[in-house]
Amino acid sequence: MAAPETKRKFVLASRASQLAQVQTNIVRDALAKLHPDTTFETSFMATGGDKNQSQALYLLGGKALWTQELEVAMAGGTVDLLVHSLKDVPTVLPEGCEIAGVIERESPLDCLIVKQGAPWKRLEDLPDGSVVGTSSVRRIAQLKRHFPKLVFKDCRGNLNTRMAKLDAPDGPFAAIILAKAGMVRLGWGARITCDIGPPTALHAVSQGALGIEIRSNDEQARALCRSITHWQTEWSCFAERACLRVLEGGCSVPVGVYTTLTEETTEGGARRAKLHITGSVTSLGGETHVQHSIEAHVDSVQEAEAIGAKLAKVLIETGAREILDNISKDREARIQQAKETNEKVDA
Repeated sequence: MAAPETKRKFVLASRASQLAQVQTNIVRDALAKLHPDTTFETSFMATGGDKNQSQALYLLGGKALWTQELEVAMAGGTVDLLVHSLKDVPTVLPEGCEIAGVIERESPLDCLIVKQGAPWKRLEDLPDGSVVGTSSVRRIAQLKRHFPKLVFKDCRGNLNTRMAKLDAPDGPFAAIILAKAGMVRLGWGARITCDIGPPTALHAVSQGALGIEIRSNDEQARALCRSITHWQTEWSCFAERACLRVLEGGCSVPVGVYTTLTEETTEGGARRAKLHITGSVTSLGGETHVQHSIEAHVDSVQEAEAIGAKLAKVLIETGAREILDNISKDREARIQQAKETNEKVDA
């Protein structure tokens, strides 16, 4: 007599930060609500990006810092679904991995948080010479154009760490800039003094969205992910990721986007939407800025991706290639300088 089939348990994994755990629990709860007879567990681990808190992200290389250890665990079968802030996921995944689900997006905008007790509300209110912290070269590049009298400095760490750095009485920061979605998910929205969005700054690709990565051969996991996917968010984010994939070459670059997707009524109920996507590339010092928009009707996520890739090509043709080449040279020079400095210290 054959043994009864054991019902499969699914393990969701993510980084160990408080925000990553909250986000993983959001996905777990959404799955459990739709699939009450299935068991979902969670697992958390530190990644390379969590362990290296001293160097600027710009110099550390690609976004795989946040995902590589998790993907190794998934490939080994110890976990089944990876929950990511989609903005932190490389646009090219390892062979055998895929983003199978995207849940509804929180606000994609950046936001300003000022030091506890300070009177300022906006970047415009800060005194000349004020130090503003962020870990993003995109934010720095765009905001230098509008606020040349402010000083933008690298501020690494998870949200708890960065908030502590901001509020330290002897700390250098008058304010920091973060993704609004993370502040909202942690219940810290009251600390936000204003949103930062177009035309001041375009947000990061896929900011505010949570993506679920699976093994490409795991049909059961894919079906679970599709059951909670918000297709409007998926189409928007995949268009943005396609744009970045053409532009970036695997490195952290100052690319900003802003996307709207309006669902349209069709005969027979087929999905169709009007996609409006704006993209920008800005030099590190903010001196050069290229921006363009495309609007198109799309009937699938693949068509949305094609529009994103088309936008990237337009940006490249209108000046982005020169900006990106200069950024690559700057990064290589800084990495070499850091190596030489370390060699002198070791000697």
